Amino acid sequence: MNPQAKLIFTISLLLGTSITITSNHWIMAWTGLEINTLAILPLISKSHHPRAVEAATKYFLVQATASALILFSSMTNAWHTGQWDIAQMTHPTSCLILTAAIAMKLGLVPFHFWFPEVLQGTSLTTGLLLTTAMKFPPITLLFLTSHSLNPSLLTTMAILSAALGGWMGLNQTQIRKILAFSSISHLGWMAIIICYNPKLTLLNFYLYVLMTTAVFLTLNTMKAVKLTTLMTTWSKAPTLNTTLLLTLLSLAGLPPLTGFMPKWLILQELTKQDMTLMAVFISLLSLLSLFFYLRLMYCTAITLPPHTTNHMKQWHISKPTNVWVAITITLSIILLPMSPTLLALT
Repeated sequence: MNPQAKLIFTISLLLGTSITITSNHWIMAWTGLEINTLAILPLISKSHHPRAVEAATKYFLVQATASALILFSSMTNAWHTGQWDIAQMTHPTSCLILTAAIAMKLGLVPFHFWFPEVLQGTSLTTGLLLTTAMKFPPITLLFLTSHSLNPSLLTTMAILSAALGGWMGLNQTQIRKILAFSSISHLGWMAIIICYNPKLTLLNFYLYVLMTTAVFLTLNTMKAVKLTTLMTTWSKAPTLNTTLLLTLLSLAGLPPLTGFMPKWLILQELTKQDMTLMAVFISLLSLLSLFFYLRLMYCTAITLPPHTTNHMKQWHISKPTNVWVAITITLSIILLPMSPTLLALT
């Protein structure tokens, strides 16, 4: 892709995100979401492969439908209350439509069908944008309207997302699809707590972005997109492979790694809200996700590929690892002792 075009699309992404997260008016928030959608489409379809064009078409149709629903819900609310302010979303029907629209934007169950297919049709770099940056504006809208959303609906969608994200990721061999179902499962954890403690949702999202960025950057460095490819990466970058193992365990939420922090705090908050049964359900459902993280880890560091020579490092890469890979992996592993500080900052 032309560097100037790529710069324009990147600036448009930043502009659209900034407009949405800083606006108080629904029309401005909708405008930012539309700018984001139009800016990411050329990045999805830049390879001109039929799969990439299909992914871009699916993404456009889903996001356009979700944006139309957001505009419709805000107009319905303004019709009944006379308010266009985002924080003044009070009409029950408008809140239900808005919840469905944001769930469609994020990829929450039952509006999740587009996300794994779109992520599979893109490159790892664009996939990183789709799983992190493109989810920030909808999460912000969910945060701003959390006080008026229906807790029962969000809890149901959250439990279904955690269940389906873990269940459907079990038999996948494509790493991008596995990470897509991982994202759906993590969104379930964010959605279940948004009505009771929105700051915990933001903390969970920030840490999820950190860990997912580390995984995507590492996979991009090793050029691994399938489990079979992942089995041969040990001979290319042994140190990076070992740290990827720890990052995957952190993404699974195992102590004493960073990923345990949001799950621990969310389960604690659910128990405080007398939702012990929901806490038990969602913690048990996270074991499904743990299985495919362990399978990724097994392929990364334990399985040795078949080789014809005795020299194990025949494809060892000589170029140094990107500094951002090192920073994100380090933070994805060691932040658990800073839980009280991070909780106070959110």
